[in-house]
Amino acid sequence: MTVLATARRAVETGPVCDACLGRLVADRSFGLTNAERGRSLRVAAALEDDVPVAEYEPDGECWVCEDESDRYEEWAERAAHALAEYEFDTYQTGTKVPPLLEENDRLLREDVGLDPDAGEPLKAELNREVGKRLGADTDAEVDFERPDVLVILDLATDELSVQVNSAFVYGRYRKLERDIPQTKWPCNDCGGTGRKRGAACDGCGGSGYRYDESVEQLTAPPVREAMDGEEAVFHGAGREDVDALMLESGRPFVLEVKEPRTRDVDPTALEREVNEFAEGKVEVEGLRLATHEMVERVKELDATKTYRMDVTFEEPVDAESFAAALEALDGATIHQDTPQRVTHRRADVTRTREVYDIDGELSDDHTATVEVHGEGGLYVKELVSSDDGRTEPSLAGLFGVPAEVTALDVLDVTGEDEPFARPEFFRGTDDA
Repeated sequence: MTVLATARRAVETGPVCDACLGRLVADRSFGLTNAERGRSLRVAAALEDDVPVAEYEPDGECWVCEDESDRYEEWAERAAHALAEYEFDTYQTGTKVPPLLEENDRLLREDVGLDPDAGEPLKAELNREVGKRLGADTDAEVDFERPDVLVILDLATDELSVQVNSAFVYGRYRKLERDIPQTKWPCNDCGGTGRKRGAACDGCGGSGYRYDESVEQLTAPPVREAMDGEEAVFHGAGREDVDALMLESGRPFVLEVKEPRTRDVDPTALEREVNEFAEGKVEVEGLRLATHEMVERVKELDATKTYRMDVTFEEPVDAESFAAALEALDGATIHQDTPQRVTHRRADVTRTREVYDIDGELSDDHTATVEVHGEGGLYVKELVSSDDGRTEPSLAGLFGVPAEVTALDVLDVTGEDEPFARPEFFRGTDDA
């Protein structure tokens, strides 16, 4: 069937607007909007039939789209107004088309003898035409994968909704004081409510938290405030024990700011503000604006870790035996049952982990400092203590002398396949 025959049959079904007429054959020509395409078909058919164009003009509301095709400018203006308080570089539009209009689309194709999938559906045209006007109004780029903002048009209710996707800041943190968890730790006694039996919880003093501060609470507020977001969520590349320090190179993390109104922040200034806010308890460095992919890369990082431990022995240890024990552990494969201290929250399984390098020095015959570089997931406290034989081999097991870690510092967290230098995971780079 020729395009003109299709056009003639379409206008015979009732009032059909230029856009709906053009959408029927959108897959047969290029370079025109559907409205321009439909108008051209109308004029060409009239000329070929030697009749006034008015005979092919609709004499009322389009029965297919109910004149929604005339509202592109209106929808775009409403969307721009709804987004006025947000800063964004990328966007996408979506449309909820009522079942009746979708049925009209199908019936029109059926009436003119076309395949149901011929041309272009109303939803696709609305998304494109409103979208390109919105982009022009806001000087933003369309992004079909992960836009900063998503605008949804609901034709049935004549309402418009906005989804603002999160912004992300990547960096590394150092924890310089002990007894600070990585994230908020709800009180076990009251379940985080701050209340127990109608009164303030004795366990947390009514705060709802087991610890007064966390790395999250010491870093997230300035970032959330700078981006004027609703909430900031902390994502870390693993976590150190509450009583451990995180030193030297620091641990990778991402702060996710939900519903940010501002995205174009200065990472250098932000780094300074975070460090001032944390008052020396936590330090951050290398802050950069990141993409959402960085969250999974941080959380799934297969990292090696370097620890420094203060170790105490119950009985005297001589330097020769100490050196021999370290040599036995250097490069060893360690078999570890889940430590007793975490079996309440982790499955009791046996894991194997590698010790890449270990070194140490006796301070006296009862104390030592030990540094160990190990595979991610290696329980280093149990590598020292043996955890009642649940870790083999161990320092205590090799000595036959009970040993305990009295202080633990994390010195380095480095990915086996470090992704953090790749520009595609950061915003504001040439390759992002």
